[in-house]
Amino acid sequence: MASTVTANVSTAVLPPLVEPAAALSAEEVERYSRHLIIPEIGSVGQRRLKNAKVLVIGAGGLGSPALLYLAAAGVGTLGIVDDDAVDLSNLQRQVIHGVANVGQLKIDSARESIAALNPLVHVRLHNVRLDATNALELFADYDLILDGADNFATRYLVNDATALLGKPYVWGSIFRFDGQVSVFWEKHGPTYRDLYPEAPPAGSVPSCGEGGVFGMLCAAVGALMVTEAVKLITGVGRSLLGRVALFDALGGSWREIRVAKDPAAQPITQLVDYEAFCGLTPDVAADDAHTVTATELAAMLADRAAGRRDFDLVDVRESGEFDIVRIEGSVLIPQGRILAGEAWAELPQDKDIVFHCKVGGRSASVLAAAQAAGYQRVSHLEGGILAWVRDVEPDKPSY
Repeated sequence: MASTVTANVSTAVLPPLVEPAAALSAEEVERYSRHLIIPEIGSVGQRRLKNAKVLVIGAGGLGSPALLYLAAAGVGTLGIVDDDAVDLSNLQRQVIHGVANVGQLKIDSARESIAALNPLVHVRLHNVRLDATNALELFADYDLILDGADNFATRYLVNDATALLGKPYVWGSIFRFDGQVSVFWEKHGPTYRDLYPEAPPAGSVPSCGEGGVFGMLCAAVGALMVTEAVKLITGVGRSLLGRVALFDALGGSWREIRVAKDPAAQPITQLVDYEAFCGLTPDVAADDAHTVTATELAAMLADRAAGRRDFDLVDVRESGEFDIVRIEGSVLIPQGRILAGEAWAELPQDKDIVFHCKVGGRSASVLAAAQAAGYQRVSHLEGGILAWVRDVEPDKPSY
């Protein structure tokens, strides 16, 4: 994280982002009456919300509460970017979806929930994976972006695209019991790159699917993101531009840090390859010589049990994942310990080793690190333990 220098951070109230729409209808007056009687919002502020176009990145943990509260607040046009489908494991925190929506595209499920809550809101669906080829075109028609992405590559992409377009965005992040929220606007203050000039090493920060997230935290962080969005649209209050709000759910406390523009930073002139910038590369274990399938691993384990083969099966997931479901006979050595160089002494070089994780990404990273460290008799499980459960032990739980 960048230094929390306070110089050049504006504390002035920003002008309203959106011009007011025409007069509210009788239905809108009744629906939004609790806003209208707040002097800082009033009729003009509500008409600004009606005229606003907000794009939400992701209909997941943060996007779910954000979309619901943006719709309830009367934001006139909501765009949703997501190419994923609803999974049962999402429902612990992604409250815009329900059991009946499992298997449905998240954008379709979200549209149904928004329509049920506020049919006056126009919803635009973007069933695409956001990348450098489509971000500028998608963002161009919106006043404000809400970034609920769960990966660093997308966060840097959103930052750079909004900077090039001169648009503000609200950023939120959650991990386990901790949440962060800020506003970034390149022409008025610092950006995400001022807070995090460099991406963390690939694999060093577990995703929500790997490290977990306290479901209720999504509501707190998502609601604060919408609060910042409404303040920007209506021009009320002091935004979090130049400040990062941090929430510790276990401690029940909020604190803030300040961040300033880096005067030495190079200007953003174009979008780049954000996967490469974040050190993400295609699986290095795609060749057959270093990949085993779930059924092949089952045969290998049977041979080991019969004394016909000797190898180590190393689970590189986190301990909480290991407690949910495991392959009998595996040994837990989390990816972080291996990539940090702390676990090489536990990994013999004179016998075969098979690494596995949840879906194959982490084990591929560990495989690459092991090969770079001189290990030759190494491979990994294609598809991870989810493939094992699907193909070998379907009675075991998935997650």
